[in-house]
Amino acid sequence: MAKVLVSDPIDQAGIDILSQVAKVDVKTGLPVDELIAIIPEYDALMIRSGTKVTKAVIDAGTQLKIIGRAGVGVDNVDIPAATRRGIVVVNSPEGNTTAAAEHALAMMLSLSRHIPEAHSSLKAGRWERKRFVGAEVYKKTLGVVGLGKIGSHVATVGKALGMNLIAYDPFISAERAEQLGCRLVDLDFIFKEADYITLHVPKTPETTNLIGRDALAQMKPTTRIINCSRGGIVDEQALYEALKAGTIAGAALDVFDAEPLGESPLRDLEEQIVITPHLGASTAEAQVNVAIDVAEQIRDVLLGLQARSAVNIPGLNPNVMEKLKPYLQLAETLGNLVGQLAGGRVDRFNVRLQGDLAMAQSQPIVVAALKGLLSQALRERVNYVNAAIEAKERGIHVTETKDASVSDYSGALHLEVRGSLGEHSVTGVLQSDGEIRVTNLDGFPLNLPPSGHMLFTLHRDMPGIIGQIGSMLGNFNVNIASMQVGRKIVRGNAVMALSLDDPLPDGLLTEITQIAGIEDAYTVTL
Repeated sequence: MAKVLVSDPIDQAGIDILSQVAKVDVKTGLPVDELIAIIPEYDALMIRSGTKVTKAVIDAGTQLKIIGRAGVGVDNVDIPAATRRGIVVVNSPEGNTTAAAEHALAMMLSLSRHIPEAHSSLKAGRWERKRFVGAEVYKKTLGVVGLGKIGSHVATVGKALGMNLIAYDPFISAERAEQLGCRLVDLDFIFKEADYITLHVPKTPETTNLIGRDALAQMKPTTRIINCSRGGIVDEQALYEALKAGTIAGAALDVFDAEPLGESPLRDLEEQIVITPHLGASTAEAQVNVAIDVAEQIRDVLLGLQARSAVNIPGLNPNVMEKLKPYLQLAETLGNLVGQLAGGRVDRFNVRLQGDLAMAQSQPIVVAALKGLLSQALRERVNYVNAAIEAKERGIHVTETKDASVSDYSGALHLEVRGSLGEHSVTGVLQSDGEIRVTNLDGFPLNLPPSGHMLFTLHRDMPGIIGQIGSMLGNFNVNIASMQVGRKIVRGNAVMALSLDDPLPDGLLTEITQIAGIEDAYTVTL
């Protein structure tokens, strides 16, 4: 009989499901060395955020088939190590969606009506009705930053409350936003016009301190900010200064840059702020939902079925997986690359399998390409199971074509995309040693291995341009690892691809586009 280790507190409903197919041991709070010592006995591991599933734990788990995280985030699991070992990692991406959305709405209403302060005042024996005059949300403008599942739920309820909805999400189509009753706008418009701004984005280099001094300076004195997504998206010191100065009306925060929240000037504020200790997913229903969701997936995998929310490669037939695994990585890499070239908001995506690859099982390859395409928007929330659904929800029209007659390579993958920055295409192949090569970009021939930081330019094929870019990068101490130039005719247009050892400094891309002869330039991070 299979054995499952539950190493963090899990609702009994999940344990009951696991008990149908396995012997379940609940051992919480294990020291790392003890966990490593006993994990070889188990076929599955179920965790929450407390257990750190490191490479050492995974390497010791010689019988492990699946690791289940009862929640959304899987940053406490070494996913590459699990994938290399063929261990499926699953989470519950939707189990706490309603709870998180409702908490954001509760924070917004509590902030508007001074509910926490009024409660404390009344319990202290005071009756201060005039002190706690609030604000209605009806007919106010709600700016939703991030229209994923949680942001969409907040928008739907906000619409029902009679609010005017504007939204920013570079990865959502205008049609999808319109279905939710939102008008897509840019961030600056939200900062200037919204009465309430609710944040529903992952923490990335682009979103860190998204609400900082510059953003706060654009807001109206009546603006209120709600952040129940991730700590670090709001610059807490800048927020404190703005609230203290009356630049904005208030803020409600459930997440913080450092948790638990230690010494913070935010604690000194009174009626301008509502703060809670990361309670977004803390409902009885959410705890039950995530436990049931993940337990069912563990049960299914132990029975030889597929998991529905795998965050790495799902448990396909081993023979099929062994054959397709290199092409899944090719598809994901090319999807990520062309998605960044096309800009965040994509409405059309074509996957063309060429040569011998046209004879392969195509669906996993298409899904892998979609996963790469959406990875910049969704980060760890997109996987091989939900990529197609996420694309559909974002209004992306996906087509698949096959062309077995193409004979330049034994098998090639060609991706075409239409997005915010126009139409782009990329073709790639696998070499005999398994290395990925980009062989064509926007119709220009190349022979390029993808790398972590890349710079692409479209320019006139004329003397001096390459030298100018090289000198400019050198002045900023950016080292060039390799360079490829593709052209169709002499003195016509050409594409240059640079592999860089370092990311491009802020503002340098704009300077590059101002070089005479440069028509466009893009950076890609893989």
